[in-house]
Amino acid sequence: MPDILITPDDLADLIAAGRRVRVLDVRWRLDRPDGRPEYLAGHVPGAVFVDLDRELASHGAPTDGRHPLPDVSDLQAAARRWGIDEGDTVVVYDDLASLSAARAWWVLTDAGIADVRILDGALSAWSRAGHPLEAGDVVPDPGAVVLSAGHLPQVTIDEAAALAASGALLDVRAPERYRGDVEPMDPRAGHIPGSLNLPTAGNVGEDGRFLAPEALRRRFEQVGVDDVSPVALSCGSGVSAAHAFVAMRLAGLQPQLYAGSWSQWSNHPDRPVATGPHPDGSAGD
Repeated sequence: MPDILITPDDLADLIAAGRRVRVLDVRWRLDRPDGRPEYLAGHVPGAVFVDLDRELASHGAPTDGRHPLPDVSDLQAAARRWGIDEGDTVVVYDDLASLSAARAWWVLTDAGIADVRILDGALSAWSRAGHPLEAGDVVPDPGAVVLSAGHLPQVTIDEAAALAASGALLDVRAPERYRGDVEPMDPRAGHIPGSLNLPTAGNVGEDGRFLAPEALRRRFEQVGVDDVSPVALSCGSGVSAAHAFVAMRLAGLQPQLYAGSWSQWSNHPDRPVATGPHPDGSAGD
């Protein structure tokens, strides 16, 4: 598949050369989901704002989770509003270690856009490299891209349960949420029984850039992930899991995404919950 990451200098060169590139600003975070004010204050020149909650997710019953994947027709309408045409290179970025940018990468790649890149190091890397910011809104001419769903592997809630039972479901949330010490968003605290914890925050360095492929591969191999056995990724609502999906792809591995994640699982009262640091919820030694 094409390269996943792009450096600030390479993006600046594409823009300066007048290449067919559409830049998307996907600023979002749990404590401040609307990133538009920050976008308006300063963004990569020409970047179009994307609302993760409204454009990169659908909203149904709580049993679907907090961020179900968007319907492809709704996503296509949004992508055309963003000005995306067939054959465009699409570059996505945020201001938080590429967490929400990775969600955009996953959704757009799954919808069939062949060349989607993440600005490695996020917006801060762009500024550190000496590139300018632009204030205000960008409203592009409508695009004509045609999207189709299902280009990336994912699993259902039942398939996630089966993988967890065999130790092949990675929960990439922060350890305190995996253990069930805190749960700021969802109705029950803890994790899917059998799932392993490997926080995706460890997949980037202090500079916000993804670790080298060899270092990423070592991280995943330490919890038993290899090239042979299937593995799926879970988080709170499918955002951080997309970030870990990118990290695994960079490491040369082939993950699957459980998009519903804990927000879906915890809204099904019939599904069991484990707490504590161990996959099965036992006290351990």
